[in-house]
Amino acid sequence: MDDIRSSPDRDLVDAVLANRPGAFERLVREYQGLCWHIIQRMVRNPEDARELCQDTFLRVHQCLHQYRYESALKSWIGRIAFTIALRHLQHKRIPLVDSSDDEGESRVENIGDGFDLEAACVDEETARHLHEAIEALPPLQRTLLTLYYLEETPIPEIARITGMATGTIKSHLFRSRLRLRDALETRTGVAA
Repeated sequence: MDDIRSSPDRDLVDAVLANRPGAFERLVREYQGLCWHIIQRMVRNPEDARELCQDTFLRVHQCLHQYRYESALKSWIGRIAFTIALRHLQHKRIPLVDSSDDEGESRVENIGDGFDLEAACVDEETARHLHEAIEALPPLQRTLLTLYYLEETPIPEIARITGMATGTIKSHLFRSRLRLRDALETRTGVAA
């Protein structure tokens, strides 16, 4: 806990709570990409995503005094963004996962399956197919892939953001990668 007392998170939070000029804007700049990635991957509607990002930072501003430094500020803000997007999807009655994904919710400890996403994106056509396959995934799986691969968020931190068990996250990542591999093999006609 000693490192948290003098951490950049604490300095930024203290500056915002003290109403220092530009502090909240700095917080927004620092975390707007994370917020956008989470919300856009879940709701897929740019206008809704912009509105939900604004709602997220409004909530952050209103509740920042409740932040207790028990996790990274990134996790805390990510959790707020995830919760706001989740409520939006629930309100619109959009399922988070395919019903077929819920069957036999197995825990997968190793998310590797031998499929190399980077190598699969060597050419533009394959990259386009990969993007289309990611967009076809259910909201939760798109979001988990984004956090893990684009934001490079460790699984324990994703667990804090989503409130999900690490085994469940690993299982979703594993199944998502399998679906992406199958989609790429189908679209390109080449075994990945």
